[in-house]
Amino acid sequence: MNVIILSAGRGERLRPLTDHSPKPLLQAGNKRLIEYTIDALVKAGLNNIVINTAYLAEQFPQKLGDGKRYNATITYSDEQAGGLETAGGIINALTLLGNEPFLVVNGDIWTDYPFEQLHNFKLAQGSLGHLVFVTNPEHNLTGDFSISSGVISTDDSNKLTYSGIAIFHPALFSDLEVQRLALKPLLLEAIAKQQLTGEHYRGEWSDIGTVERLQQLINQLER
Repeated sequence: MNVIILSAGRGERLRPLTDHSPKPLLQAGNKRLIEYTIDALVKAGLNNIVINTAYLAEQFPQKLGDGKRYNATITYSDEQAGGLETAGGIINALTLLGNEPFLVVNGDIWTDYPFEQLHNFKLAQGSLGHLVFVTNPEHNLTGDFSISSGVISTDDSNKLTYSGIAIFHPALFSDLEVQRLALKPLLLEAIAKQQLTGEHYRGEWSDIGTVERLQQLINQLER
C-alpha cells in the first residue's frame, strides 16, 4: 500500500518556529516530527511514501532525501504556493499513489498507532475509506464524527476526533480536477451514502498544532 504524508501546510499557530521551517520538519526530541511517522510506517512495511509539499518545499528533499536512510522510497508531490488544502493535495498526488487504496497520514501528528494493522487492510464492500478516530482532546472536545457499528455517521452522540490517519480509495476523488479543495465536504458526501468506516484508537496521539503542544511532546519524549 502506498502512503501520502500531508505536509504542505504553513503552520501559522506554530510561529515563530515555522517562520523558517515547515511544521513536519520541526525537531521533537532526537528526530524531526515527520521522521517519527516515517520510521513507524517503515517498521510496518509501508515504505513507498509520497510527501506533498508547498510551504518551504525545498527543505523536505534537503532534510529527508529520497528516503534511503529510512529504508523507504520517498517521492515528493509539489503544489502551488499556498498549497491545495487536504483533498486538493491528495488529488494532485493521485498519479503517484496508484489505483489501489492508499494510506493518508497528517504530517503534524505524533502517535504510537500500530500502522502494521493497516498494511493489508481491505476496505469493506462499497466503502471509499476507513478513518481512524481518537478520544477528543482538549482542543476539540465536541469531536468530528461518530461511529455506529463500524460505519461513520454525523450523529451528535459520542462524537470522536479524526486522527489524521485514513485509508482512502482513489474513487473518493474521481472526476475532480486539481484545485484548492478541503477534505470535509467529500467526507460528508461519502458519509451520507454510508461509504466510510471507522475505528476508535485509544493509544498515544497528539496533534502538534501549537508551540505548547510541541513542547508537551518534547517533554513526553524526554521522560
